[in-house]
Amino acid sequence: CSSQAALRAEVDVVLLVSCSAAEQRRRCLARPGMSDPKLQTILARQLPDADKRARADFVVDTGRTSSCASHALRLGKGKGSPARQRLPRPLER
Repeated sequence: CSSQAALRAEVDVVLLVSCSAAEQRRRCLARPGMSDPKLQTILARQLPDADKRARADFVVDTGRTSSCASHALRLGKGKGSPARQRLPRPLER
């Protein structure tokens, strides 16, 4: 989509915060008011995770421990960060 390309040109990097489909489902269904049909409707409207991961410069996997995710997010801040150096997906499994 051309609007996505235009938006991509406006940022230095794209950082995706993601987890496995099973973990996403577990977390979502634990929320008040969430049901399987509602979750399926939401997921059907979203770009598949594999596509999001392919487009991202960095992926933070929140399926790991919270300290791993927090550390990975801190790496994305500051002038000397890997994100600023545009390293290839160092946070991907």
